[in-house]
Amino acid sequence: MAKVYTPLVSAQRQLPELTLKALLLGAFLSMLLAAANAYIGLLVGLTVSASIPAAAVSMGILRLFPRSNILENNMVQTSASAGESLVAGIIFTVPALVLMGAWSEYSYWPLVSVAVLGGVLGVAFTIPLRRALIIEAQLTFPEGVATAEVLKTGGVEKTAQHPAESQAGVAHDAGGQGFKTLLRAAGLGALYKALESGFGIIAGGVANVSAWFSGRFLLMGDIALSPALLGVGYIVGLNIACLVFLGGVIGTLIGVPLNWLLNSDALIQAAGIEATIAATDYTAAQWQAIAAEAWSNNRRIGVGAMMVGGLWSLLTLFKPLMAGVKASFAAYKTLGSSGAGVIRTELDTPIPYVLVVALISTIPLFFIFYTSLAEYPGRLSVSLFMTVMMLVFGFIFASVAGYMAGLVGSSNNPISGVTIATVILSALILVQWMGTDGIAAKLGPVAVIYLAALICSAAAIAGDNMQDLKCGHILGATPWRQQLFQVVGVVAAAFIIPLVLQVLDAGYGIGRPSPNASAEGSAETFLSAPQAGLMKDLSTGIFGAGIEWQFIYIGFALALTLIVLDKIQEHRGSSFRFPVLAVAVGIYLPVGLSVPIFIGGLLAHHVRKVSANESEATQKHRASAGLLVASGLITGEALMGVLIAVIAAFVMPLPAPMMVAPYIGIAAMAWVVWYQYKHSMKTY
Repeated sequence: MAKVYTPLVSAQRQLPELTLKALLLGAFLSMLLAAANAYIGLLVGLTVSASIPAAAVSMGILRLFPRSNILENNMVQTSASAGESLVAGIIFTVPALVLMGAWSEYSYWPLVSVAVLGGVLGVAFTIPLRRALIIEAQLTFPEGVATAEVLKTGGVEKTAQHPAESQAGVAHDAGGQGFKTLLRAAGLGALYKALESGFGIIAGGVANVSAWFSGRFLLMGDIALSPALLGVGYIVGLNIACLVFLGGVIGTLIGVPLNWLLNSDALIQAAGIEATIAATDYTAAQWQAIAAEAWSNNRRIGVGAMMVGGLWSLLTLFKPLMAGVKASFAAYKTLGSSGAGVIRTELDTPIPYVLVVALISTIPLFFIFYTSLAEYPGRLSVSLFMTVMMLVFGFIFASVAGYMAGLVGSSNNPISGVTIATVILSALILVQWMGTDGIAAKLGPVAVIYLAALICSAAAIAGDNMQDLKCGHILGATPWRQQLFQVVGVVAAAFIIPLVLQVLDAGYGIGRPSPNASAEGSAETFLSAPQAGLMKDLSTGIFGAGIEWQFIYIGFALALTLIVLDKIQEHRGSSFRFPVLAVAVGIYLPVGLSVPIFIGGLLAHHVRKVSANESEATQKHRASAGLLVASGLITGEALMGVLIAVIAAFVMPLPAPMMVAPYIGIAAMAWVVWYQYKHSMKTY
């Protein structure tokens, strides 16, 4: 029997939750965090949970009003975090449509439709899971618990008569301090990005290609100078940071010289260098071209590892998948007639409403697939099948995402792995139905990516929704109001995401150099979009475009090795694991991006180690402070990056870096590392 939990705000107490200021602030923050996470996610293929920074911003702003309370703050962070989650589902998939030529640009209304439908269905599918996973199964939902602890620091209710009434009396102003910490770090991140891309005073990275031993050994290396990536590493922790760095080492520091040693003739030809020129006479630019070709080949190792990692994620999730689906069906049965006599803190959105939403959604879903298949003669039957597949797969994977969020948290939820499995499975099914001849080879991959985008968005929102509902369960929120605020966040973010992607593509390029970016060196500074590139390669490859298998087979072998190592670590009971997808993403990215992530992970580990002997309260305060600083660095740099993309695309070219920019950049980055450490060690 489930343990009875007493929330912070009792079910009998009525505090304002659904207020106009909470709705407006939640929608605005959802759009803001969607823009920030779009930039970071496209850059490194990782997104981080926005619940804690959203909670800090909410407390900092709502405290300016005469009346506010903890449940109102919780509603704001519920809505705001939806933007971060939804954008992950979109950026992992939709750019593939542009990369494969199905879209010439990020089409506004089709993208809005996919985002809204996927996000709303993700909320709807997990509404029945709240009682099953939070109350009955009592899963941990680590980020939901952490967010609740942050919100508690601001007190329960603030009124004109009682500025900070808390559960124990009068709370200290930790909420305001947390907001200031986040704001200062965001300002630092924004200033750094402005000095780097906007003025060219700070270099964005340091890179070098060296040919040793008369050209027989080729070494390529670089270091990105980015406060945002330091923040990402701090948040994801040492384990994931190490694995991303390991991937970078495999793909670049080991892979490039090994590829040059084994395939020098092919690389010389691919780089457009005359075979008659001796290696000792190559120019620096020619060595750079060879190294770039070698690294580009090595990225396919990451593709192979991601393919195996995605399928392995699906296999390892079989037990949670069954548990999640079973819990969801049980919840539908037991809650179908609930309503009368249920206390406030147990009032979910009525199940009939959920079923109506799912039923109505079949109409726009059908038209999305029907439109995407354009000239295909059998598009009516294929569209009907794809609609059913979306509802079935969406429900299953949303249940899995909700369940896994309870076990490992939203940031570590294997959403991209599930999506990779979806792409492979749906492409294999459709290729048997449609074939690979003529128009089918062109339109089949497009339909697959639409399906992947819808499912990935639903799964991402499902995990976020469950984390937020856990936070609300601890605080004493009304579930149906939280579910409504989640939908508000989804819709708000959906309307801004296409604009952000269009700006980023015009300013930097997504997955390839921007077609109209005029800044010098733009070919080297585009946003990698690793998952979207993989989705494009998989879907078009299965439909007959072909896949270059040589390096992908190496990725298969590497993934199998990592799986064995991970099982050994699991058997040993070690907390350090080897999830395949983290290494695979690291291989796919330039090694330089993984260096600051690795430093951030080391820094987080050191702070936790130094704080281990401190009181529990001090440990919590330092953990919260560190997360807020890291989140601020990410948000500030990312938002400034979006603004600079607008300038680069539509106003004027960006300046080239100054001669001394690399030296200034290294010094500035060292100071940012010190800043992160110093403020992570603070307590409120």
